[in-house]
Amino acid sequence: MPEASVMLRRLERLRQHQKDGRRAPHKPLLLLLALGRFARYGTSALPWSEAESLLGDLLAEYGPASRTSRRQGAAYPFTRLRSDGIWVLDRDVPMDLVRPLVEERVVGSLVPALERAFRDDPGLVKSVARTLVESHFPDTVAADVLVAVGLDPDEVRHSGEVIPEPDGDARRRDPKWPSAVLRAWDCQCAFCGFDGQLGNWPVGIEAAHVRWFKHGGPDDLDNGLALCVLHHKLFDRGALGLTKDLRIQVSASFTTRTEAGRILYRLHGRPLRPRPGTAVPAAQHVAWHQSEVFRGVALQT
Repeated sequence: MPEASVMLRRLERLRQHQKDGRRAPHKPLLLLLALGRFARYGTSALPWSEAESLLGDLLAEYGPASRTSRRQGAAYPFTRLRSDGIWVLDRDVPMDLVRPLVEERVVGSLVPALERAFRDDPGLVKSVARTLVESHFPDTVAADVLVAVGLDPDEVRHSGEVIPEPDGDARRRDPKWPSAVLRAWDCQCAFCGFDGQLGNWPVGIEAAHVRWFKHGGPDDLDNGLALCVLHHKLFDRGALGLTKDLRIQVSASFTTRTEAGRILYRLHGRPLRPRPGTAVPAAQHVAWHQSEVFRGVALQT
């Protein structure tokens, strides 16, 4: 249908909105929140009185570190998504300003053409959500985002692909990169040393990008670490990071109440110990992770 074709083109532009590798998940998170509401209620209508906390929390949890208040951070995509032809407000208010949103009790929603397309094809909501979440977040984080916006990760991530990968100069993952990273780090977690195997194969060890592939990170050995499943997840969520001199950082935002969890604190300040000849994470990739992923400040030592 024409509406669906227009929607796909606009989503294509939306998912490509990145600058110099900087993360810009504000509009995608708002759109995912709207999709979650549509899936639950049959309408994407989202009053600002709810969006300022819901979207603000999502940005604080899954966006890059920012000095902007949660309320102001939510106002940016809530007002600016209109320019993409996907989102409408029921009041004509200025861009970025919070006060008019409050005083006018503004309600935002997906454009009617999108809602009609979703009603005609219920599976389209899940497919669009999959495209958005996979375009802006690594697999270790994508499921958490979907749960946070009220969508079922299993249903969404097993839905059909909506937007085809563009032709031409599109980046393709190197299928040999994961195994090369594991070999470089002796199939051991670079943080804790876990080296489980099942038969002759590593189990619970994954190749992790320091700078996310979806944000310009290359499939190079100096952009990779072998990490156990737990520490891969925490690294991609920003609970763990690296300093310039390649020491492990634990975010002060991370908290735990059990002895098992407190083991993570002991990683703080520990240097990476690669085997001789292994390419360590390059400074530019470490700096990107520190700026775009690591949460807040590190623990005090």
